[in-house]
Amino acid sequence: MRVVVCVLSLMFSSAIFANEDSLFIRKIFDEALENGQAHDNLRSLCKDIGARITGSAEAKMAVKWGEKLLKSYEFDRVYLQEITVPHWERGTKEAAWIENESGEVQKLNIIALGGSVGTEGLITGDVIQVESIEELEKLGESAVRGKIVFFNKAFDQKLIQTFRAYGGCIAQRHEGTNVASKMGAIGVVIRSLGTSKDDHPHTGSMHYEAGVDSCAGAAISTNDADVLESWLKKGNVSLSMEMDCRHYPMEQSHNVIAEMKGNQDNKIITFGGHLDSWDVGEGAHDDGAGIVHSIEALRILKYLGYQPKHTLRCVLFMNEENGNFGGKNYAKLCSEAKEEHICAIETDRGGFLPIGFDVMGSQEQLELVQSYKALLNGFQLYKFQAGYSGVDIRPLQEYYPEMIQLGMSISSQRYFDFHHAETDVFENVNKRELHLGAAAMATMIYLMDKSL
Repeated sequence: MRVVVCVLSLMFSSAIFANEDSLFIRKIFDEALENGQAHDNLRSLCKDIGARITGSAEAKMAVKWGEKLLKSYEFDRVYLQEITVPHWERGTKEAAWIENESGEVQKLNIIALGGSVGTEGLITGDVIQVESIEELEKLGESAVRGKIVFFNKAFDQKLIQTFRAYGGCIAQRHEGTNVASKMGAIGVVIRSLGTSKDDHPHTGSMHYEAGVDSCAGAAISTNDADVLESWLKKGNVSLSMEMDCRHYPMEQSHNVIAEMKGNQDNKIITFGGHLDSWDVGEGAHDDGAGIVHSIEALRILKYLGYQPKHTLRCVLFMNEENGNFGGKNYAKLCSEAKEEHICAIETDRGGFLPIGFDVMGSQEQLELVQSYKALLNGFQLYKFQAGYSGVDIRPLQEYYPEMIQLGMSISSQRYFDFHHAETDVFENVNKRELHLGAAAMATMIYLMDKSL
């Protein structure tokens, strides 16, 4: 009889604990949806500051913006963490056009890839088209030297998970120009990494090996890529392009950090997004949304009077886009300070509808997060599976291999319409979806703090 009573008592206690969690999570969502501040904060970041590539005046302004906003919420501690970041500028607006054998000319919508060298004036060359680095290498140096290489691999539209489609094309952006340079090409253009057919080219990081005689790399819009492809089917096409990109010495910047202190120990849960963006658009989805998600999550927990077990640390990382010096240095400094980190959560997939969290960790850690399914199903958070966490927090695992990491998962079907393009502006972020994302972040922070 005593055994039965004990079992029933445990079951009853568990049900009460789950009910308390559900009620508190309901309060999180109510506060976000009725009184949320994320949308107003995003408007300020996008309209008062704008695009925020590291090394720019706007990036410096964003650090001050973040510090002031965090201090206004009177968190336990707000401070700057000094880091060193690269400084690259695209210079004057890029220009390019194509000409076919009949003398027809068409202007291209073109944008330099982040980190590209300039053309040092106008360059013109015959175009050769490939769909992969492997295909380019098979052509051999003699076929590539003196040419402009057109990487034309498109998103696989059959893939439901658009980040998988992006991953299938990213090599042409990140490595294509470097490989073409080594083979003697005078320039590279790539089909923009986007799901839609439009006239907006998408930039993004690229890489050169040390000592390579580098040529310029750029992206053209998906519509222009279709035109160039169709012209090449009919005969030879030349491409002319001019870019004025510049590299400058590394310079000082900062991660911006706020904390709510734990009342049981000094263990740390890190969460955040990246404050920098590319220099086109306003960095609204990438990653202004993640920044305001994270700030709002901490605000909501403080407003609701939550007393965390562990220290909750919100980090506005600098320089995710072209080097990840913010994330790398944060992890290194945490290790040097002998801090104990148990969890990290990132939101860097836009301000779209949240659907769950991807988990990097052990099977036991994955099962822990999956045990929240019943609790979170009513809030339409249902996707909890093994996956990637985030660029900014990933370096922490080098120093804390036992920690759990999570990346907020969103409905990604429209994300690559705006990613790294001039269309990534405040007007293209839905207020309700953004506030639901902030609530989802606050909820997962709360559950991790209670569970770990």
